[in-house]
Amino acid sequence: MALSSSTIAVIGGTGFIGRQIVEVLARQGARIKILARNADRAKFLKPMGDVGQISITSGSALDDDALTRIIEGCDTVINTIGILAESGSQRFNALQAELPARIAKIANANGVKSIVHLSAIGADLNSSSIYARTKAQGEQGLMAEFPKAVILRPSLVFGTGDGFFNRFASMAVMAPGLPVIGGGKNKVQPVYVGDIAQAVLAVLTHKKSEGKIYELGGPQVMTFREAMAYIIKQIKRKRLLLPVPHGVMTLAATAMSILPAAPVTRDQLKLLKVDNVASADLPGLEELGVQPTPIDLIVPSYLERYQPGGRFAIK
Repeated sequence: MALSSSTIAVIGGTGFIGRQIVEVLARQGARIKILARNADRAKFLKPMGDVGQISITSGSALDDDALTRIIEGCDTVINTIGILAESGSQRFNALQAELPARIAKIANANGVKSIVHLSAIGADLNSSSIYARTKAQGEQGLMAEFPKAVILRPSLVFGTGDGFFNRFASMAVMAPGLPVIGGGKNKVQPVYVGDIAQAVLAVLTHKKSEGKIYELGGPQVMTFREAMAYIIKQIKRKRLLLPVPHGVMTLAATAMSILPAAPVTRDQLKLLKVDNVASADLPGLEELGVQPTPIDLIVPSYLERYQPGGRFAIK
């Protein structure tokens, strides 16, 4: 499909992954429609394209009328919406379990040709984590309504502005060490956000992807403990790796649940008990023609600001 003649709706286009997708699609000449909770705050996306190429509409993804306004007239819909913790009206069931099927129904009613849905490795109807369960429920509902949809399941996503490496690097600036929960033996396979955007592009330009699930991981598999050690090394600070049993951390998470933005939730701790690694049984980046980017090519550059003296310190 020639994207220069396509109109694409991006639901969640202001998010970390969504922004990268919008930029890649804009460079291909696609006309892009974005649904944002506040269109004025999303205007930073417009310079990614030519005048009039990117349109932004205020509205909630929980409102079918708002979804219809964005989806009507589009060839493709890309859904990147997902949350790691509930807050206010942002609920797992509404945004992860129910939304994909609602998008699919509206897409069908408006003659949309393709849907790309961002899910997550670990999506499982039988998971003890509501995050992972609702991800799986969303996939199931989507495919029931739109069997040609393509599902992309990334592992831990990294890139400038990410919520993992930046979060723990910031913590290490102030704290004497970083927590290693349950021994930190669970594995992750960090994937570059730019590679996810390229995967979306590949899916849209090759019909052979229709109806498939891809699990996207980077070239390196590391334990959580190794990830914490990597962060400490990159920010050049002497910090400890502090073992914290799951039971102790669960008690702490329960106590912190009363906070408006708790640093960790009980549900997130459940995710840390299982590996977050791409399955050998499903296709991945390589099958889409995308060469996975190593973390050493990207992460050190944006962790420099957490070093003593900051990025521009004399070395």
